[in-house]
Amino acid sequence: MATQQEIAIFLAKEFPASPCTVDEIGPQSAVVRHKVDISALRPGGTVSGPVLMTTADLGLYAAILGEIGIVPLAVTTNLNINFLRKPAAGKDIIGVCKLIKTGRLLIIGEVSLYSEGDDRPVAHAVGTYAIPPRD
Repeated sequence: MATQQEIAIFLAKEFPASPCTVDEIGPQSAVVRHKVDISALRPGGTVSGPVLMTTADLGLYAAILGEIGIVPLAVTTNLNINFLRKPAAGKDIIGVCKLIKTGRLLIIGEVSLYSEGDDRPVAHAVGTYAIPPRD
C-alpha cells in the first residue's frame, strides 16, 4: 500500500504537467482534484469532457496505487464515462473514487465527479486497469 505522500511524489515525477492532485487516499479509495482554469474550459463555458476523463483516470490510478503500492505499469484497459450535467466553469473538479473489484490481474473501480461545492455529480465513470504480474 502507498501513502498519499508517496503517490503525490510519484505522480509529480511521472506526470509533471498534470493539473490533478490527490487530496485523500483511503482503503480502496481516493479523492482527487483537477484545478479548473481557462485551459480546462470548452466553448459554452463548461469544463471539457477530456478534463473529466483525465480526472476519473487519475483518480482510479491513485486509488489503485494506494491499494497495491507504486506499480508504474498498471494501465487503463477500459474507461466508460457518463456525463450527467454541466460542470461549473469556475470550480475545481473533484473525483471520488472507489475500487469495486481488486483481482490479481485486473482492478475495477468507479468514480463520481463533482464541481467543487456541489453534491450533484456531473459525471460517473467506471474503469478497468490491468495489473502486471506481481511476486
